[in-house]
Amino acid sequence: MRIKDDNKKKALFKATIKLVNEIGFSAASVSKIAKEAEVSPATLYTYYKNKEDLLVSTYLEIKQDMSRAALEGFDDSLPLRDILEKTWLKLFRFISDHPDYYRFSEQFASSPFSERVDQEKVEYYFVPLIRALEKGIRQKIIKDVDRHFLGAFMFHPISYLANHRVCRGFDLDDHDLETAFSMAWDAVKF
Repeated sequence: MRIKDDNKKKALFKATIKLVNEIGFSAASVSKIAKEAEVSPATLYTYYKNKEDLLVSTYLEIKQDMSRAALEGFDDSLPLRDILEKTWLKLFRFISDHPDYYRFSEQFASSPFSERVDQEKVEYYFVPLIRALEKGIRQKIIKDVDRHFLGAFMFHPISYLANHRVCRGFDLDDHDLETAFSMAWDAVKF
């Protein structure tokens, strides 16, 4: 049995994101990923069952990193609008700072591999935010709609605005971010 090395696992994570973003899921073979990570293909199987497991695990790790960034210092005693604004801004910064993660996640979410993800696991990463939204619905602060609607109108605008390939030459300042969040808040408030 091989000994696991965190540096090799991190190298595989980075190589997977880089190659999938450059050449796509199909062309990013185990051997290419291993070569990019500067490990042997056999090393990959020390950490993952197969390529599918590697891709799903990479996606889950990105979602976990995203949740950590978005929920850092989370305070559910604040008014809901403040909670959502802080979370919204942190998510914006995370996506802006990690465009490679964003591209991988978007491709993954639109691929057949996304069906292999345990959605409860992803939701678990965001439980404090989900609870705050549910509380906001009960208190009639935000609209009583499915969470997918809330996510689409509150958080998906971040994906558009933080995507430098879509918003070329459009640099958001603090005022612009406040305007964008206010528009998202107006879409979901009761």
